[in-house]
Amino acid sequence: MRHVRKAIDTMAVLQIDSVNVVERAHQLTIFSRIGPYDPDLLWRALRQREIFEYWAHMASFVPIADWPLWKHRMEHQKQHGWHSIHRLRKEAPGYIESVQRQVAERGPLTVSDLEEPGERRGPWWGWADGKHVLEWLFECGDLAVAERRNFTRYYDIAERVIPAVHREAPTVPAEEAYRTLLLRSAERMGVGSAKGLVDYFRLPITEGRRLVAALAKEGALVPVEVAGWDEPLFMHPGTRFPRSVEARALLNPFDPIVWFREHTERLYDFHYRVEIYVPAPKRNYGYYVFPFLLGDRLVARVDIKADRKAGVLQVPGAFLEDGHDPKRVARELAIELGEMARWLGLGDIAVGKKGDLAAPLAAALA
Repeated sequence: MRHVRKAIDTMAVLQIDSVNVVERAHQLTIFSRIGPYDPDLLWRALRQREIFEYWAHMASFVPIADWPLWKHRMEHQKQHGWHSIHRLRKEAPGYIESVQRQVAERGPLTVSDLEEPGERRGPWWGWADGKHVLEWLFECGDLAVAERRNFTRYYDIAERVIPAVHREAPTVPAEEAYRTLLLRSAERMGVGSAKGLVDYFRLPITEGRRLVAALAKEGALVPVEVAGWDEPLFMHPGTRFPRSVEARALLNPFDPIVWFREHTERLYDFHYRVEIYVPAPKRNYGYYVFPFLLGDRLVARVDIKADRKAGVLQVPGAFLEDGHDPKRVARELAIELGEMARWLGLGDIAVGKKGDLAAPLAAALA
């Protein structure tokens, strides 16, 4: 548990994603930091109230102590509401209060547990009325996610989920919260543009840019220049750069190292796009592609799929970045894929023929 908690504290935010072609992103991101671990430790951290779920960088887990930093956003939601909430107040008076009462009496529960959940209005975000209300109350901080079962959120009243010491703490005003979060972004990114610093916690871009400039003027951020980067850059004054980096990790598409694609391209000279929604014949690399971090460079990209029924970790394609030794990269990648396969409980690794690293990788695994 300590290693999982430390990994989340170090990142400050852990993005949640539903795609399960290998394992879900939130589990993969932790695996990339600490290696093989029991995935239930993440859910135990949620159940033991060491982390909570909120819209920090998309849907995310964040340390429980950060609840007061997001209370300003919760209070804003209460004051302004959503279009669907305004509609329900007019068309179904008392419905919102009824949903809240049911959660208080029978929570934790999900939308299907409501007495009148309503009908879905379409795929994806075509939520039923009950889901709209649960999600709005969740964003308001009146409800919190008590647990997830098969990736489904189970909501409960915040009083039963968030410890009082955090829930009852004074609200950090929006500007102060943004400043704190921007400084945390800088600590974790090393070097970043204003846009990148703002993106880490998905803060309002205009206000974020203004505050980055203010923090730089105060000396809380340090302006820096990086060759080939033609926009203002900043770093935290406490940033320390190691003489060398010993790292080896497969990074999923929602890992903080690569989730802001502009930063990834500028810092690592690595153009990366998710091709999940690209028709198969038009994909350049594959469906779910992992950049491979070796030392302080992204040296390859690998398309991976877990075939749980066959007990095989499939690698349909492996691609070397320019300027790297294919034998060395293949050898290190084979070790990392072996660790991933064992962690997932898969007994074999099968490498396809797509990509210039496929043959060296197959040889390294032989």
